[in-house]
Amino acid sequence: METISREELDRLLTSMMDSAEGISDLLFVNGKAPQVEVHGHLTPVGTEMLTGARIQGLATAIINGNAKLADDLAKRGSCDCSYALADSHRFRVNIYRQNGHHAMVLRRLASKIPTMEGLRLAPVFHEVIQEKTGLIFVTGGTGSGKTTTLAAMLNEINLNHACHVVTLEDPIEFMHPQLKATFSQREMGRDFYTFPDGIRAALRQAPKIIMVGEIRDRETMEIALTAGETGHIVFSTMHTISAGQTINRILGIFDKDEEQQVRERLAGSLRYIISQRLVPKVGGGRVLATELMGSSLRTREAILIGENETRRFSDIIEAGNTSGWHSFEQSLIKAYEEDLISEESALLYCVNKPQMRQRVDTANKKKATPSYASLKMKEEEKPKPKPAPPIPAMPAMPQATPGTGTTPVAGTAPTPGAVTSAAPRPSATSTAEPVKTLSLV
Repeated sequence: METISREELDRLLTSMMDSAEGISDLLFVNGKAPQVEVHGHLTPVGTEMLTGARIQGLATAIINGNAKLADDLAKRGSCDCSYALADSHRFRVNIYRQNGHHAMVLRRLASKIPTMEGLRLAPVFHEVIQEKTGLIFVTGGTGSGKTTTLAAMLNEINLNHACHVVTLEDPIEFMHPQLKATFSQREMGRDFYTFPDGIRAALRQAPKIIMVGEIRDRETMEIALTAGETGHIVFSTMHTISAGQTINRILGIFDKDEEQQVRERLAGSLRYIISQRLVPKVGGGRVLATELMGSSLRTREAILIGENETRRFSDIIEAGNTSGWHSFEQSLIKAYEEDLISEESALLYCVNKPQMRQRVDTANKKKATPSYASLKMKEEEKPKPKPAPPIPAMPAMPQATPGTGTTPVAGTAPTPGAVTSAAPRPSATSTAEPVKTLSLV
């Protein structure tokens, strides 16, 4: 093992962070140069190939004599902690063994607290943070931004609600300032040692909101359910990719004979499941795509009885669109129509590919169809209408003067006091005959 000072470690980490913009992770693996991950792609920094001895020296400088971390690494093969550069970057560190050598991944932690507006979260997220009891899960794969979304929601609460928030994290990622809310942020390994113990203690610390960094086991889930049922709102994360998978994962944590009881408890305490993915953006960067399911009569029925052909969580989510619920497909097709993501990315990051294919085809047809505005002729290009010919005046009908048997000439005025009537027009198919007068004797 090489002996490496913290000053040398800090210089290495600083040079790696200065090598590119948008770095999310630093990787140290035996036989490779140090690498940085930028928008999901790994890039080597320098040409020096790392050895197991050098990585072990870097890890020892980070552990810095912490007995628990050293014990976890020796007994479990990995340990988690945090590390900070003076007045600059903070990292979440995972040190582990692979193929007999040490390795490390440092996740860069944002120093600025994210906001819901900055993340462009949907308006329904403002309703999510109004909940007072129950469970709210933010789910997704590793590196999908779950903690960032949680931090944005807690920041909104911090700005608007006077309440006590207890966070249990491994490690602390965002340091929330003391604004309208009061934050007690506890770090695993330093302030508490297991999540079940941390939640049990939190229930005695008069919180309104408990944030659990991640629910990994049955004991943590059971205590979280209890907290949600006893007047607290519990925010947490899980490594699942959709609402339906989250329900199945929770049920799978417990024994088969406990399933019905867990279904009833979950149906009564679950408030929202937010699943998310980071999708490559056209031109660089990434776009947040989300799926959101809330609690309703249909949701609770599906949790209690289970899914079938006519009762699927995906259908329930899309039917709740008026309440702000949305599926990954709806989120992705919106981003595709706004030209934020490519067709390939929309199909790659969806859940239901046949349905997504149909929606993409429909969107392509709309893009290919000229808009009504483009079909309208410009005013100056329109042919000017020809003036209509004047309508000739109809000549006055000849009128007869009663008693004289004469017809006045057209255009002359009738005799004052005389009563005039229009002369009958003869039929086109008959010849006019004199009217005979019959006398009755």
